[in-house]
Amino acid sequence: MNADTTVSAPAADAAAGERADAPAAGEPASAAEVARRRWRASRYVLLTALALLTLVVILAALRPTVQPQYLDPESPSQGGTRALAQILGDRGVGVNVTRDASSAAARMGSDSNATLVVVRSERLTQADLDTLSRAPGDLLLVEPRQLALDRLAPGVRLATQSSEDRATPRCDLSAAAMAGEVGFQGSHTYEAPASAVKCYTAEGLPRLVRLPVNGRTVTVLGSGSPLTNQHLADDGNAALGMNLVAERPSVVWLIPNLPPVGGDGEKTFTELLPAGVKLAVLQLLIAVVITALWRSRRLGPVVAEPLPVVVRSAETVEGRSRLYRAQHARDRAADALRAGARERLVPMLGLPRSSAQDPAFAQEVVAALVSRAPWDATAIGIALYGPAPADDAELVRLTDFLDDLERQVRQS
Repeated sequence: MNADTTVSAPAADAAAGERADAPAAGEPASAAEVARRRWRASRYVLLTALALLTLVVILAALRPTVQPQYLDPESPSQGGTRALAQILGDRGVGVNVTRDASSAAARMGSDSNATLVVVRSERLTQADLDTLSRAPGDLLLVEPRQLALDRLAPGVRLATQSSEDRATPRCDLSAAAMAGEVGFQGSHTYEAPASAVKCYTAEGLPRLVRLPVNGRTVTVLGSGSPLTNQHLADDGNAALGMNLVAERPSVVWLIPNLPPVGGDGEKTFTELLPAGVKLAVLQLLIAVVITALWRSRRLGPVVAEPLPVVVRSAETVEGRSRLYRAQHARDRAADALRAGARERLVPMLGLPRSSAQDPAFAQEVVAALVSRAPWDATAIGIALYGPAPADDAELVRLTDFLDDLERQVRQS
């Protein structure tokens, strides 16, 4: 028999286009046709390579810019703070650099008239923060993480990242008012209690917060850039740094060493991931969503296209039979044989066609067959409605029985 299949309109158009592009038999392909074929064969490889190259460039651009010497008073690099430490020393303010929280707390205990400056708080463990919270004296936190804020500046929370460069104080804090305009080169903003002093606001949120905590003054600075060697001479950066750090006769500057591997169990997995990785994953998710929306576009109306060959019904039956046998699906094969036999027998018995697949009519169908065939009701009932065959031999016997049953009904 002839069989038809259905394909979408764009697919048919594409197939027609490919046939139109193909050269006639015996004619040499032109350079343009060869180029088109090579492009179709290699375009996915080239696009994949381009996507990987783009991802590498993006990750390189998002590489963290914070160096190990960042905010280190002993470092002369652009991100270090040696210039500020030397200026403070020239003014008679001693800067004691320590790289251990316990040592910093001990020095503050021996000199309560000092200011404790804490930088790189992401390196502090929960035990370090507990130790620092018990140390006396005023505290300056530079770019603190939320874990440090929760322990050392309760009530202050990280809000957003501001990209605004210069800002004016717009507050009553003398250290900020005397410094005037400051270049932050990007900064964290904070949410702070109403009792706190808020300076250098961006979009209504401060980048400098000062509040009393357990009898001491805690100052939170959202950016360490104004203190670095690179930007200390810009605007009022030097004045702000000196006013905040040198409010007391001496300074204990804590820049912690990296904690031992596995020594800090407070950070979550997402906190440990670099910002570049998070952005790369977000971009990949957006690309997947866009690709899914693109590929799920409407395919257009369905058109019919005749198959170029004639498929005989017997071949279809044999093919399905082989599939059933390969999967040992005797139950499905038996159900198909029984359903087909009932469909053919019911009209010959004068029963409605709907009764062929309705179990409620099973007794009527069997009773009608008993009067037309030489078998009892039990044998006919098992053949038409019984369980699945236990093996292939039983399936063959069921097939023979159903053939004989149909033959008897036709001849009666």
